Amino acid sequence: MDVRSLRYAVTLADTLHFGRAAQAHWIAAQPFGRRIQALERELGTPLFTRTSRRVALTPEGERFLPRARHVLAQLDALLAPAEGRRDEPGVLRIGVLGFGLADLWPDVRELVGARLPDLTLTAVELAWDDQYDAVRGGEVDVALVHDVGGADDLVLDRALEMDRYAVVPVGSDLAEADRLTAADVDGRRWVSPVGGVPGLAEWGDTSGRRGSVDVRSPSGIPTAVATSGWLGLHGEPARRFFPHPGVRYVPMEGPGATVSVATRPGDRREAVAVFRAAARAVAAVDLPDRNRPGP
Repeated sequence: MDVRSLRYAVTLADTLHFGRAAQAHWIAAQPFGRRIQALERELGTPLFTRTSRRVALTPEGERFLPRARHVLAQLDALLAPAEGRRDEPGVLRIGVLGFGLADLWPDVRELVGARLPDLTLTAVELAWDDQYDAVRGGEVDVALVHDVGGADDLVLDRALEMDRYAVVPVGSDLAEADRLTAADVDGRRWVSPVGGVPGLAEWGDTSGRRGSVDVRSPSGIPTAVATSGWLGLHGEPARRFFPHPGVRYVPMEGPGATVSVATRPGDRREAVAVFRAAARAVAAVDLPDRNRPGP
């Protein structure tokens, strides 16, 4: 049972409205609802009744929610002093979506290590549907996210701008193209990034048809494409970080992808500030072979 699902359930109990509760956590109603359903399955009982007109707590929900509030209050009380103790070098938990900083990793680690040699960096794998919430909820200290908007409550530092690439089945007639346009892929089926993050659908919009092959993390796109025979979208570094014998990466017109460093407002811990500064410094260096397609 994860802390985020408890927070979602408490918010839903307060609002009794899936849309407003989801909006309070900056995600879409559909993934929010899936979290509530997963929590109910784990508990083995429904917490809410749902009709077309109203949401209400079940008797089991009435008994469970006070316990959930108590657990969250205790957790928040434990985390408050821990935040202060983490000012000294220790462990920095970095949430990573997909390849994260891609080729920038070695230089960022070197800069952070030069400033804080005793700091340990640990990685926590993220998916599209939790890339922002992991920062908000304190599960990670910083996160490397696919910046598609919808996180105005966080501090976002752009670290990596990437060209847009189509992920194409190796046997497709598009696999040997030099570059693809919207007209080239018109009517094709596409695997769908899942997460309900505002802006994600817009970034992945193409003139083709989306289908029921859903992918929750960038690392799953090549396998989904190879398995389904449909198309996918990725940032350029995926060619190196997610190679797959069943796909080809082909440059494609359209908006590129942005990786940003996400942190909580007001988090002034030295380790967080140093990591953000290192990422900004490395990203500011003009290194075309990192952020642009190679030969």
